[in-house]
Amino acid sequence: QFWRCWKCIFFRPMALYNKKQPKDINELFFYVNNSYLLSMTQVLGFNLTANYNEFTTNAYKRQGCGSSTCEGVAILKDLHGEIGCVMLGPSCTYATFQLVDEEIGLNLSIPIISAGSFGLSCDYKPKLTRILPPARKISDLLFHFMDETLPFKQHWEYVYVYKKSSNITEDCFWYINALEAASANFASKTERQMLRGEDELKTALNSKKRHSNIFILCGNPGDIVSIKSMVGPIHEDIIFILLDIYNPDYYVNTTSAEGMENVLVITLPPRNYDYGNATYNNTINDFVAGYHDGALLFGKVLRERKLSQGRNKEFVPLSDNPFGNVSFYGMGGHYVLDEYGDRDVNFTIFYTSTITGEVSLQGLPSDVPNYSGGNTHIHADGVEVVWTVMQNRKERLMQKRWSHIDPHLIDPLDEKEVSLKIDEDKRKDSTYFNHRCRYDKKPVILKELKQTDGDFTEDQKIELNTLRCIDYYNLTKFYGTVKFEYGVYGVFELCQRGSLRYILNDRISYPDETFMDMEFKISVMYDIAKGMSYLHSSNIQVHGRLKSTNCVVDNRMVVKITDFGCHTILNPGRDLWTAPEHLRKDGVSQKGDVYSYAIIADEIVRRRAPFYTQCCSDPTEKIYRVQFPSGTSVFRPDLNFEGLHTLIKNCWDEEPERRPDFKRIELSLGKIFSNLHNQATETYMDNLIRRLQMYSRTLERLVEERTSLYKAERDRADRLNFMLLPGPVVRSLKETGRVKPELFEEVTIYFSDIVGFTTLCHYSTPMEVVDMLNDIYKNFDSILDHHDVYKVETIGDAYMVASGLPKRNGDRHAVDIALMALDMLAFVGTFELLHLPGIPLWIRIGVHSGPCAAGVVGNKMPRYCLFGDTVNTASRMESTGLPLRIHVSQSTISILQRTDCKFEYEKRGETYLKGKGKEMTYWLTGVTGGKYNLPTPPTAENFQRLQQDLAEMIVSSLEKRGDGSERFKKTLSTKVRRRETNSSMQGDSPPDYFHLAVTDNPSTYL
Repeated sequence: QFWRCWKCIFFRPMALYNKKQPKDINELFFYVNNSYLLSMTQVLGFNLTANYNEFTTNAYKRQGCGSSTCEGVAILKDLHGEIGCVMLGPSCTYATFQLVDEEIGLNLSIPIISAGSFGLSCDYKPKLTRILPPARKISDLLFHFMDETLPFKQHWEYVYVYKKSSNITEDCFWYINALEAASANFASKTERQMLRGEDELKTALNSKKRHSNIFILCGNPGDIVSIKSMVGPIHEDIIFILLDIYNPDYYVNTTSAEGMENVLVITLPPRNYDYGNATYNNTINDFVAGYHDGALLFGKVLRERKLSQGRNKEFVPLSDNPFGNVSFYGMGGHYVLDEYGDRDVNFTIFYTSTITGEVSLQGLPSDVPNYSGGNTHIHADGVEVVWTVMQNRKERLMQKRWSHIDPHLIDPLDEKEVSLKIDEDKRKDSTYFNHRCRYDKKPVILKELKQTDGDFTEDQKIELNTLRCIDYYNLTKFYGTVKFEYGVYGVFELCQRGSLRYILNDRISYPDETFMDMEFKISVMYDIAKGMSYLHSSNIQVHGRLKSTNCVVDNRMVVKITDFGCHTILNPGRDLWTAPEHLRKDGVSQKGDVYSYAIIADEIVRRRAPFYTQCCSDPTEKIYRVQFPSGTSVFRPDLNFEGLHTLIKNCWDEEPERRPDFKRIELSLGKIFSNLHNQATETYMDNLIRRLQMYSRTLERLVEERTSLYKAERDRADRLNFMLLPGPVVRSLKETGRVKPELFEEVTIYFSDIVGFTTLCHYSTPMEVVDMLNDIYKNFDSILDHHDVYKVETIGDAYMVASGLPKRNGDRHAVDIALMALDMLAFVGTFELLHLPGIPLWIRIGVHSGPCAAGVVGNKMPRYCLFGDTVNTASRMESTGLPLRIHVSQSTISILQRTDCKFEYEKRGETYLKGKGKEMTYWLTGVTGGKYNLPTPPTAENFQRLQQDLAEMIVSSLEKRGDGSERFKKTLSTKVRRRETNSSMQGDSPPDYFHLAVTDNPSTYL
């Protein structure tokens, strides 16, 4: 509806949650207009009239507030320029959100008064005032009611929330939605389980091991009766909390309806529907009364504003939300609005007695079901509550229960940490990273409990429950245990900076002069003292294994103590931190923890190894000398510093009773810090800024050093990559991660291998073979640097080079390969084997030109491979060549003839190439005008004679070395004679050239 009062328009939506409308809506608002507004303006000296226009929702598929499409919003868009001071409505959350949200709203400049708009999405909106309690208020009420321990109830933590799947009213929808929302207080601070639909509700009510005795639902008494009739007999400890907020019948009938036993009802306080001259009838409800009272609220605020302006006749516009912190009376009773304009209500809670059947507040059962037969009984007679709760027994039973964390809830920790220093120890220890996990969105570390199989005893369960209750700033949180197939682990809070021992060892990241100064060291000692002081006053009472590796540091440089408790599972420590009385007799004590603290304090101050002394370095000897002191002197670390000398000496006193407790240690450290920090010359803020500046400079220097190291390492990696792969291929891999295969129209390929390599290997040790190949191919590689060629690969004694790829170079590829082959042949003529002096090195070289395809193959150790018939032909040219000869194909000669370089070559004639047939081939002998000292090829009459000559040279070389070559001489002569016999049987047919070898098979081919 709309009222116009000068520049003001009041809006109220037509649909009000499908509640009954007044038969004549003029009656209600005519009363408001003429009684209240008229009386208000008479005092102020001006007249105020109100008119309204109505509209219907017949054109909409869904009437009322059940739809996100609201007729009121559509009309407001048309009336946007005519809106004046204040707006009444709308009531539905969807429509209100479209008006008041800062991002998608209409950017209204006037406040809105709504009887509804319950949803959490409308919370804390500066222009919105809600006359009826929103869902946030209901959620907070239920949380605080459960959390409080009252004369008629215990503390509740476990609860069910039932959400109906159909026929749910607008208010119930948003109230239950607030209890369901995971981010809201109720869900995050209670152990609630949602029940969606009748089937889940029925299962929970009939379960003997149900989650809770408390069931929350929103509706009316009919819903309770329907549920009980559907389920049947319900356990006497089960209680329903019914949110029936807008039902005034509870104040009319003092006796509840049948079936409402064990039901706790939450509703609004008594209304005042007879307020003013209005009379109560069934057409008035809380929503109608809310808009009536909204008009009263506006009139009250407007009146106060006008009166505060004196008699100023000019209109004073309202602020964004002038209705905060306002209280008044209306048809809905007493209204109190909070600072956000939302209504605060003192709700009324009724409980139906199972004895008298009357509505009254009585004692309520426990939230936790008793599976063993019931140890909580509540008897209520409407006046007196008789409690027979055995709370201590319940707590003892809970302490004896323990269940492991579901392994599926432990996820790997996916963290991307940037560290200025590589921790070599942690990098080598893979378990350090394997045990870093995430549980309940928190980083945790898993510590193996080797002394147990996971089936804990009763004492161990009590101790674990006690440990899980410990929650203190300087103690790591224990979350529980998890059992895997390979062991049982404790789940502890993870402190990412590692142990205090690691921090003290890392002088690069945490230098003394800028970071670990005396003030910081005292603060570290103070953190440990606070944690131990709390631990000694808790139910744990003693640590028993305190040492610097059990003090961990989080990302905020706060020191926390870990590995405490679990005395029935873990054995007490026996190491450099153990007190002498416990070295002599096993056990743990608080005074023993003080001794351990003194050893840690000495580590912190001096940043030395644990129990550092100049006279002794063996840990076993140190433990022995502490356990068995000589005479009256006791063995302790060297103390050569001032300030903390007395405190540390008192803490490791030989007599336990003379050692101070941690409360006294805290006080002593506070006094030392005060003396160290002269506040007269430097304030705490100055000290903080100074420390931050020093730390910043240290970080800048570390970053600069690490950056230079990174750049050097990157350059080394790039150089290595460019040695393994061609430059364009490396750049493509770095930029895109892949290399497209490419077809080259014309390239030249070089192949070579060592003649007699098998024979040489037979008379050489493996290391000699490696050294020989390394010497040869290092010199080959140096020759490559002077030519535009690319080394493809080496396999054994085979050496493969290509030119014209991956960078095309016209006809230069044949020239570069030819010149490189001549240089290599010239080098071979002067090379001498170190382990076989006098033995010549013979190689065969084959060269061929043609088209070729190339690409990178594989992810692991990728190789730039060549494919095509050109590769096969070049290999055949090498295998059909002769020692110390460069065998060149016709295609290569043709390309050389097209260039300006004048090469010298001899025609060999037609040569049979496997797979190709007969081809014309040539011997490359040099360059016109060039001076190449090429070796003279061997001139044996046939291949057998060549083999015999090489064998005799090897035998002669071995005899000179005195390596016992007699056995080889016999073997060689036998094999040569056998080869000559086979040759005579073969006649004059020319055999393929083969490697000279000493094997039983005389025809060993490449």
